[in-house]
Amino acid sequence: MDAQTVALFPVWYAAFLLSLTCHEAGHALVARWGGDDTAYLSGQVSLNPWPHIRREPFGTVLVPILTYFMGSTRWMMGWASAPYDPSWEDRHPGRAALMSAAGPAANFVLFAIAFAVLKFGLLAGVWVVPQDGIALDRLVAAAPGAAGLVDAGGRFLSVVMGLNLILGVFNLMPFPPLDGIAVLAGIAPPVRTLYQKMRTIPAMGIVGVIVAWRISPYVVGPVLRAAIRALLNT
Repeated sequence: MDAQTVALFPVWYAAFLLSLTCHEAGHALVARWGGDDTAYLSGQVSLNPWPHIRREPFGTVLVPILTYFMGSTRWMMGWASAPYDPSWEDRHPGRAALMSAAGPAANFVLFAIAFAVLKFGLLAGVWVVPQDGIALDRLVAAAPGAAGLVDAGGRFLSVVMGLNLILGVFNLMPFPPLDGIAVLAGIAPPVRTLYQKMRTIPAMGIVGVIVAWRISPYVVGPVLRAAIRALLNT
């Protein structure tokens, strides 16, 4: 573990918490709009990360720390969840599909904001393309003579951009317990019937995540590379 990895941990964790909080708040907000106040009453229609940490401390604190410091490269993963009323989902599958889609949608909004700021900064000369290679947390470098905060801001936005694109695309994959299968279940009755049966199998969620993780490089990878090319092609 090098000093730079330790120094960049706050940058990564801040971007991670922002991404996770917006994702879960998106679920909670759209559920409330659709008539389910379960997540709202637990305080999750909020950009305050604490309600999400309190509900899932393992996935929001311990796992991100372990995956960041134990990996061979800088990376962070974890999870949280927003509660909902299953009977509301049964009565309003279309609304439940919108609720499920709202989490990835929030990630895509964060991706778009970070992409736009970084692109504008590159065009304005605030940042430049790193000459010694790019990384997920260093898509841009501060222009010569710029303050250290400029480089830190570029790193933070780099993580926000990459992490949210990955989260958005990954969560839309149609495997339980990811959001993609819940979206399909809400709009396609045959999928809903299958999904309801799959949820009764205790290990199905773990199996679904493993399958999605194995497939994700072939789905997420090309999308992320295309976004980075679009950003750096100035």
